[in-house]
Amino acid sequence: MIRFDLSIVLDYAVQSSTDFVFVVQPTNTPYQRVTWESLAVSPDVPVESEVHGSPANRHVRVHAEPGPFQLRYDAIVDLVHHFALPDDLREVPIAELPASVIQYIYPSRYCQSDQMLDLARREFGTLSPGYQRVEAIRQWVQGRTKFQVGSSHVGTSALDTYTCAAGVCRDFAHLMIAMCRALNIPARLATGVDYGADPALGPTDFHCYVEAYLGDRWYIFDPSGISPRMGLLRIGTGRDASDVSFATIFGSVQWTMPRISIRAEGDIENGIAPPVRHDYAVSTDSALAEPDEVVTQLHGPAGLMQGATPSVQAGYPASFASVPLTLAAPATRRASASAIIDWRLSLANPESATRPSCAVTVAVMPGSARRRSERSSSATRSARARSSAFMPLPTWMLPSSAER
Repeated sequence: MIRFDLSIVLDYAVQSSTDFVFVVQPTNTPYQRVTWESLAVSPDVPVESEVHGSPANRHVRVHAEPGPFQLRYDAIVDLVHHFALPDDLREVPIAELPASVIQYIYPSRYCQSDQMLDLARREFGTLSPGYQRVEAIRQWVQGRTKFQVGSSHVGTSALDTYTCAAGVCRDFAHLMIAMCRALNIPARLATGVDYGADPALGPTDFHCYVEAYLGDRWYIFDPSGISPRMGLLRIGTGRDASDVSFATIFGSVQWTMPRISIRAEGDIENGIAPPVRHDYAVSTDSALAEPDEVVTQLHGPAGLMQGATPSVQAGYPASFASVPLTLAAPATRRASASAIIDWRLSLANPESATRPSCAVTVAVMPGSARRRSERSSSATRSARARSSAFMPLPTWMLPSSAER
């Protein structure tokens, strides 16, 4: 299980009578649980909350008169994941798509997939359908697009990003979504926070990523490559940014950059692991499929929720066998841990390059190990992704020769 400690502060100088619609609160889903939260506005004006969509987007509506206005939101969010082997995931024919998914193959305001059909077929039409083709689209978008703050604006679309080959996370996501839809692969935009981003890119900010429908559920892709997928919590979900803007403003205001902080440190005593980069397919939305056992471990049977935190094994692939941890009382809000979970893997079948069988044990390792993993170059990650063989987790997680 991953536990995020999230804080968001938004400041505005309201110049005329203004209505705000905010989507900044992480949603509650079978895979994600907001275990504690606090929302406050200054001045103290009425706040109207409304939940809409699936997964549900949490809308906050506020009316403010001229003067300073601030919204502050703090939360603790728990998250578990479904993992799958990429080669096992197929693209779903149109005739088999659930009705709730079909809307995500249509063009939308920022994703003009109907104008990119020839481009998509030329670039990806000869690739075998499935997860690897979607991953090839992600790599193509990341490889040809420069991350450049200020290179786009609120009206920039997927076509604009393709032409100028520069943008921010929102533009990367729109281009990938448009290319997927042009190939009849359902794709949608999700918003979160850029956990794990390189500080050189600037302060922590809101983040956009992509979900593609493969097999029987939605799988996560980050075309900008900024964040590990396990570090992406869900705030909003929609066809494109027009559905899930973190702030829609009806009036005249001056604004400053959001002040956001997010932490996800390991807590060995409470079975909480930090996000890591790896090559498994990752999902936090089972769509119409039955949720995994990890969902039961996250929410627990009646009575368990109040006194216990799910075991660390809730956060790992079902093919892993983990040493169970004793359930303990949840950590305090600001609790921190200097150690992280070390996934020490041993390949039980080294001859099988496509379906490794792994055993997991729990150990304590210095935080520097995570920093080493996050410094792995994009070139290394790209080379790993280009390999036709399924790759296990990073080398630093493997047992030493003495442990093998």
